[in-house]
Amino acid sequence: MKEKMGKSWALLTHLHSVAGPSVMLLYPLYASICAMESPSKVDDEQWLAYWILYSFITLLELVAEPVLYWIPVWYPLKLLFVAWLALPQFKGASFIYEKFVREQLRKYRGRARKGDSDHKVHILKKKLDRFLL
Repeated sequence: MKEKMGKSWALLTHLHSVAGPSVMLLYPLYASICAMESPSKVDDEQWLAYWILYSFITLLELVAEPVLYWIPVWYPLKLLFVAWLALPQFKGASFIYEKFVREQLRKYRGRARKGDSDHKVHILKKKLDRFLL
C-alpha cells in the first residue's frame, strides 16, 4: 500500500511538468494556428489577447523571480490562471483584455492626446509618414 501511495505521489508531483507546457504553450499554439486559418476574427482576438497576457506574465515572472521562488504555490496558481485564460469554456484572455487592458489603453491614449498641445510633433510625424511612403 505504501509503495502504491509513493508512485501516486510521484506521478502527481511530476504532472505539472507535463500539464504546464501543454496548457500554457502546446494547446494555445495549436488553437492559435486554427484561429489563423478560420474565417472568424473572434478567435483571433482571443488568442492574440492570450499571447499578450502570457508574455506579460512571463516578463513579470522574470522580474519577480527572487520573490516567487519563496512562494511554493506560485506555479500551480499560475497554471490554473493560464488554463482559465486559454480554455475555450472560459475565454479568460478575451475577458481580461476587454475589461482591463483595453480600458487602460483608452485612458492612456486619451490623456496623451489631451496633453499634446504641441502640434509640431503631429506635423513632423505626418511629414515623416509622407516621406517614408
